[in-house]
Amino acid sequence: MRRLQQRERTPNGARPTTAAELSAAVVDRLIESRLTPNAISIAGLIGNLAAAFLVWQGLYLLGGIAFILGSVMDTLDGRYARVSGKGTLFGAFLDSTLDRVEEGLVITAVAYRFALSGDEFAAAMCVVVVLGSLMVSYTRARAEALGVECTVGLATRPVRVVILSVGLVFAKGAGVLDADLLAPAIYAMAALTAFTVVQRVWHVRNALKQRASEV
Repeated sequence: MRRLQQRERTPNGARPTTAAELSAAVVDRLIESRLTPNAISIAGLIGNLAAAFLVWQGLYLLGGIAFILGSVMDTLDGRYARVSGKGTLFGAFLDSTLDRVEEGLVITAVAYRFALSGDEFAAAMCVVVVLGSLMVSYTRARAEALGVECTVGLATRPVRVVILSVGLVFAKGAGVLDADLLAPAIYAMAALTAFTVVQRVWHVRNALKQRASEV
């Protein structure tokens, strides 16, 4: 508690004025609470379920906001687990599993909207995005099982979240700037995930080849 009080006040007794000080105070309060990383993961799942439902109904702006909030929770749970020391092996497994489920649900809803409007190509590209995002995660997991660190690539989850968020918020019918960026966002994600899979395969090949030459 003393550490929290020290962080909440600056040397002259004032409240924290910088973002770093405020963030440290918030993190300390969370650590001292009974909140668990798994609870944050479940909150992220609920947010993404809401996003998928809203997109399914064609409410792109609300769906985009729900997707952003749910994705923020997904980002927070891992960091909170590391900082708080409350993380568990099952929690890490649950986090990764829910990430894949949530992304798949939202993109499935997007594919439904494309199919409903008769845009078969864009709907097919949604399938490519889901496959690509799964392969991006799989190549990393398989590489790490072989003892190779594999975080290279352009289409990491945060990048995919940003692209899809922009696509949803600025989709046709969302009412923001009268834009239509959902299909271009899906095309960009399809291309970037495919490229990232190739990057990671090449990276692992070179790493294993170098390891073999050093033996």
